[in-house]
Amino acid sequence: MLYFPPWKIALVLGVIVLGILFSVPNFVPESVRMEPARAEGEAPEPKGIWTILPHKTVNLGLDLRGGSHIVFEVDMDEVRQERLDNLAEDARNALRQLEPPIFTRPAVVAGEVIVRLPGAEDMDRALEALRALNEPVTTAGGGQSLQQTLDIVRGEDGQTLRLSITDAAFEAIRQRTVTQSIEVIRRRIDATGTTEPTIARQGEDRVLVQVPGESDPQRIIDLVGTAARLTFHMVEPNVDIGPGGEARTPPGVMVLPYPGAAEFGGVPYIAVQRRALITGDQLVNASQGFGPEGQVVVNFRFNTSGARIFADVTSQNVGQRFAVVLDEEVISAPRINSPITGGSGFIEGGFTVQTANDLANMLNAGALPASLTPVELRTVGPGLGQDSIEAGQIAVTIGFALVIVVMLLAYGLFGVFATIALLANVVLILGALSGLQATLTLPGIGGIILTIGMAVDANVLIFERIREEYQAGRSVVNAIESGFNRAFAAILDANVTTFIAAAVLYMMGAGPVRGFAVTLGIGILTSVFTAYTFSRLVISFWLRFQRPKTLAF
Repeated sequence: MLYFPPWKIALVLGVIVLGILFSVPNFVPESVRMEPARAEGEAPEPKGIWTILPHKTVNLGLDLRGGSHIVFEVDMDEVRQERLDNLAEDARNALRQLEPPIFTRPAVVAGEVIVRLPGAEDMDRALEALRALNEPVTTAGGGQSLQQTLDIVRGEDGQTLRLSITDAAFEAIRQRTVTQSIEVIRRRIDATGTTEPTIARQGEDRVLVQVPGESDPQRIIDLVGTAARLTFHMVEPNVDIGPGGEARTPPGVMVLPYPGAAEFGGVPYIAVQRRALITGDQLVNASQGFGPEGQVVVNFRFNTSGARIFADVTSQNVGQRFAVVLDEEVISAPRINSPITGGSGFIEGGFTVQTANDLANMLNAGALPASLTPVELRTVGPGLGQDSIEAGQIAVTIGFALVIVVMLLAYGLFGVFATIALLANVVLILGALSGLQATLTLPGIGGIILTIGMAVDANVLIFERIREEYQAGRSVVNAIESGFNRAFAAILDANVTTFIAAAVLYMMGAGPVRGFAVTLGIGILTSVFTAYTFSRLVISFWLRFQRPKTLAF
């Protein structure tokens, strides 16, 4: 029916008005819309009337805005070595728990754990105990397969056992490690407020990170590549560590770099107890703040068990120093002046607001399961992005103009209706991209052009059906009504299948491919709305006010 009740007219026009409101900020300079950022890293706030109107613009992707492109490689050799070290320790403990115990010191040699028994008579008991360490392979999704994690082989001398990790188990470890790394990277990047970063697996053990708008790739490397393993250790004050930290230390003590000591004329090394009192796993929150003397610090708070341990440790060691260690480097070593029973404290380390924020974000995101090494680094300059934007704008303008010319020549007044619908379609796409804060990439511009063509195609279908009905002898109103109804099924079928393809692209793709899928999906929804519902409303207004007796087809 060409009749639109008042509520439906209000709804259609309301959607168009919302689209205009959300798209307008893209044409207003930022200095008019937003207050300058108060501090580095803070987002600017809207000002004036923009505090109540939509003020966000379309997010530009890496290829349009410029930014950092980094590929990290997960250090699986480190992971394998750590697993073998843990396996050697588990084997030693398992043999010592036997009755009578077997005392031996397993060693990691050439990718295997070598267990040399005191005598050949212990072989059967040791073999049975070590087989208990074997477990079903746990996959990345948490499932278990029938394959085992260990290969256990008897040595030819009858006193040696060789343990190695099976290929299936190591592949499962690789999958879990890379998946966990991606999740930690995503939490760290998201915490910086960066919009629509691309974080995706690349190959077996590499991770692609693209951050639009970030001109300092080293900051991303520091933020993402830091393992962020936080531990707290008591300082050993009576160890002479020498000027270069080369002195031998007693058992249970280790020497770690302490760059902060050099600022006070001290040796840049410090001796601490090897055993960690508390680990970063017991942190529940970390944030940037300011210390009693106005210095920038990182505030932290432990969970219940961590707070209890921290209170006990500080109560028993008043007057002593404890070291805050981040990735095997001491960042501060304060003296305990009184018991800290509240479960919270702060870390000093000569931070700036930016570095303190980054450290807090890393601690909140958790530690990486393995080290990351940047193996590919590219910076896309804003100039190249601006060239891409201008090229895209020219392409959209030319395509739009050609479509309008063809529609006017082919359908006359109905071509004008189609042009109005096309303009509304572009406005709605721009408004939707701004409102949803989706990212526009260069392929995304291609998606917009494609949807413009699809919107025109829908209008052509409708107008051709109207022409057929009119030439068959129907009245003007009946021909238009019938034309819209007959074309609807074909329009719906074509757009539904394309929308499904866009959804699959979005789920399976990454980066520019996902950007193309976003604009294509949004464009399909808006083109169906404008080509069918909005243009139908416009034509109904024309019929109501002009009451034409003939159609100029």
